[in-house]
Amino acid sequence: MRDLRHHLLNKPIGQNRLQRISAILGAVIFIFAAVSPSQSAAPQATHSSSYIISDYIAVDLRTGAEWMRCSVGQIFENNTCTGDAMKLSQDETRQAIKIANKELGGLWRLPTLKELESLVCQECSAPKIDKVVFPNTLAEPYWTGEKNWVTSQNIWSVNFMTGFSYGRFFPYQSLAVRLVKGL
Repeated sequence: MRDLRHHLLNKPIGQNRLQRISAILGAVIFIFAAVSPSQSAAPQATHSSSYIISDYIAVDLRTGAEWMRCSVGQIFENNTCTGDAMKLSQDETRQAIKIANKELGGLWRLPTLKELESLVCQECSAPKIDKVVFPNTLAEPYWTGEKNWVTSQNIWSVNFMTGFSYGRFFPYQSLAVRLVKGL
């Protein structure tokens, strides 16, 4: 199994970013499918009373939202997120969401500004997020799916270095991505 995962992740796939996204998500799907039912059937409570963790998913008990514990581009293995988080434009993010919905099932999407802000842990050191629930999160901006209501050409982001939100990024810029489903 390890050799196949290595092959999927390191197979030359050309310069096309969408092919690269597809290959990474395919490897993620393969890894998730390899988890035995006894591992995934029993959610574990974390030190944070706001979440229940079940493998690569964190369920927010306050809202019912299901979060991917890893950023897009990372792989969940050995109870952590490994690999490099991808930075994507809004168009590339839409393609990654289509792939995630097809391969993982469900209605994965970008979070709203309010949803992503709910992950900020002000008392945490950077990255300002619960590092047990969301390991290896980048200490930088993450996309939301929400346009700035003042300047509609810009999209809101949440910066996990500072914990602040910014409505200044253009859709063609590349930021990190964390997907959510539910609500």
